[in-house]
Amino acid sequence: MEKYALIQCVNGSFTVVTEWSDLQGAKVAFHDKCKTLWNAPDVETATVKIVDSKLVCVENYVEYIFHETAEEEEADA
Repeated sequence: MEKYALIQCVNGSFTVVTEWSDLQGAKVAFHDKCKTLWNAPDVETATVKIVDSKLVCVENYVEYIFHETAEEEEADA
């Protein structure tokens, strides 16, 4: 049986968020985690992926999250 992990790198810190034996559960967790990170005011950058036991990204489930910092917003103005 294949295992899947939801991994993230948020502001430079790596974490295995959850592990799954079913891909459907991992997909739901992926979308929930991405939604949370997109709405988190303290997140500057993040990458979220579903990987298999060989750490290969599964079905292109990867999201790159980027929020402009106050300095970047001022520079753009």
